[in-house]
Amino acid sequence: MANRWVPLESNPDVLNSWSSKAGLVTSQDEFTDVYGFDPELLAMIPQPVKAVVLLFPISEGYEKSRKEEDAKIIKEGQHPIDSTILWIKQTIGNACGTMGLIHALANSNVTLAPESALAKFIEQSMDKSPEERSKLLETTPLFADIHAQAAAAGQTVAPSANERVDLHFTCFVQAPSPPSREEGIEVEDDQRRLIELDGRRGGPIDRGVCSDLLQDAARFIKETYVPLAQSLEFSMLALAPPAA
Repeated sequence: MANRWVPLESNPDVLNSWSSKAGLVTSQDEFTDVYGFDPELLAMIPQPVKAVVLLFPISEGYEKSRKEEDAKIIKEGQHPIDSTILWIKQTIGNACGTMGLIHALANSNVTLAPESALAKFIEQSMDKSPEERSKLLETTPLFADIHAQAAAAGQTVAPSANERVDLHFTCFVQAPSPPSREEGIEVEDDQRRLIELDGRRGGPIDRGVCSDLLQDAARFIKETYVPLAQSLEFSMLALAPPAA
């Protein structure tokens, strides 16, 4: 990753600034802090939640688990992923914040301003491979400018582009379960699935049946990410309607 950006700070002001500049109509949806995994705290978030963005600490345990899971998916496969999911391979260093935001907004039922940077990017990306989408992102200066402006708007001094940062963004969305086939007969499956979208992985990852995006994402994060962490530098944000 020769091309590197300044890391984004994980707070609602920064993510909403990025989203607004990219084209999200923030009067209808915005990012808000999720303060914990307890049901009472989750219940404070307006519904419907359309995406969950997580900033988490990278540890040796996580890296080992990540590589093992990616290898297992390559070897054994996983539950089919909805074909409309847009996933991008991360090829720009420290761009995981922008990757998480694009994954969240592109795979949610949100309103984007016509002709906005994100609306155009999604339209141009739909028929491209994840690698081609990466090249498009690398050569689209609008996103580099939006990322830089958002990074400068944080409450803390942003690290330099070349500084090693052991924190990473990932994203969770809800998607339909594709039709399955049994003995050559197509079987409709109306279940929703929890999908994790992380540009460092091999592709979208199915995380199981999803009946409530926020609750199911929080449960998965608590059970899977937290035990592997060596620090508590977690930040979870939900894309949801503005609080009344």
